[in-house]
Amino acid sequence: MRVLLPTAARVLRQVGHDHRTIVVLVGLPCVVLTLVAWMFSGTGVLERFGPLLLGLFPITVLFLVTSVATLRERQSGTLERLMAGPVHRGEVVGGYAIAFALVGAAQALVLTAFTVLVLGMEVAGDLGGVVVVAVLDAVLGTAMGLAASAVARTEFQAVQMMPLVLFPQLVLAGLFLPRDQMPAALEALSRAMPLTYGMQALQELSAGASLADVRGAVGAVVAFIVGALVLGTLTLRRRTP
Repeated sequence: MRVLLPTAARVLRQVGHDHRTIVVLVGLPCVVLTLVAWMFSGTGVLERFGPLLLGLFPITVLFLVTSVATLRERQSGTLERLMAGPVHRGEVVGGYAIAFALVGAAQALVLTAFTVLVLGMEVAGDLGGVVVVAVLDAVLGTAMGLAASAVARTEFQAVQMMPLVLFPQLVLAGLFLPRDQMPAALEALSRAMPLTYGMQALQELSAGASLADVRGAVGAVVAFIVGALVLGTLTLRRRTP
């Protein structure tokens, strides 16, 4: 605990002072949602795809921000100094995870409030469930970003990891074609991808389901979060070679 909470507090202070990151976290998604609502006004597209976007933005943005920020701390020597003493790597990863999870939760709440109160999106299912899944997607993006940062050696490589990790998941998550209509091999592959379960939960919630109805998909997302955090802990390095 002596490292976990101070690390989380330090990362939160850094994010709070980085106005460009705040714009990317909140401003850009709000602009995109506004454009979608404006372009498809009166067609029901926002009600159909709005909840999905509320889940996609946290996982993509937090993946990018977390991987780049962690790599920057390693390159600057901050991570090496932090781990100079008898510190468990799990505490360090946990500190980053808590900080970015709180950032993702704030992002999900702001985007949901903006989409519902300003853009007028209506959710047939449990709106609170949409927020919960969006927050879990943010935590998932954070966990995968921490794991990906161990592979990248430069910030440019960290940015390149995002399409490598996320784009295949987007294609196979059922956004473009229902999973039961995919070839059997692709449908089986989609079951091994965490974003599949996040999108499944959001699709069912937007169609009228409650949070209890999607507990299986939510449980799968939580399991992937735990797995990614364990992987991030095992692969954490003091410095970038």
